[in-house]
Amino acid sequence: MASNGHKDPAKILDRMRVLCSRREYCCSDIMKKIMIALDGDREEAQCLIDKLISEKYIDDRRYASAYARDKSSIAGWGAIKIRYMLLSKGISEEDIASALEDIDDGRASSKLCKLLETKARSLKDDPQKSLKLKRFALSRGYSYDEVTNMVDTILRKEKDDSL
Repeated sequence: MASNGHKDPAKILDRMRVLCSRREYCCSDIMKKIMIALDGDREEAQCLIDKLISEKYIDDRRYASAYARDKSSIAGWGAIKIRYMLLSKGISEEDIASALEDIDDGRASSKLCKLLETKARSLKDDPQKSLKLKRFALSRGYSYDEVTNMVDTILRKEKDDSL
C-alpha cells in the first residue's frame, strides 16, 4: 500500500483496528473515517476496508444485530425505524432482516408500553392525547396496528382506573 503523498495507510489501518476492537462499526462508518484520513483516496480506502473485513474487525451483519438489539431494548425503537436507519448506513436487506429477527418482540412491546404509559401521564388531560400518543409511538418506528392497539389498551386502562 503506497501512501501516494497521503497519510500512512498502515497507521490508518492500525487506528481503525483499535476503533473496531472497542465497539461495532459498519463498513460505511469506517469508510467515511478512512476517506477523511486518506484525503478522499477511494481505492486505497477500499483496500483498507477489505483488510478489516477479512480480519473480522468489521462485519455488517454483526453490526446490524448489535444495532437492532441496542436500539430496540435501550432506545425503545421499533423495527421500522431500525430498518430505515440500517438502510441509511448501507446495510444489506438480508443483514437487516437477520438483525430484526434477533429482536425480542415481547421485550420490544413491553418497552413501547412503558414509553406510552410515561407519555400518557405527561399528557394527563390533553384532548388530543390519543393522537399525540400514536404520533409519538409511530415516530419511534412501530407499526400502525401495533401502536393503535397499544394506545387503545392504555387509554381504556386509564379510563377503567379512574372509575
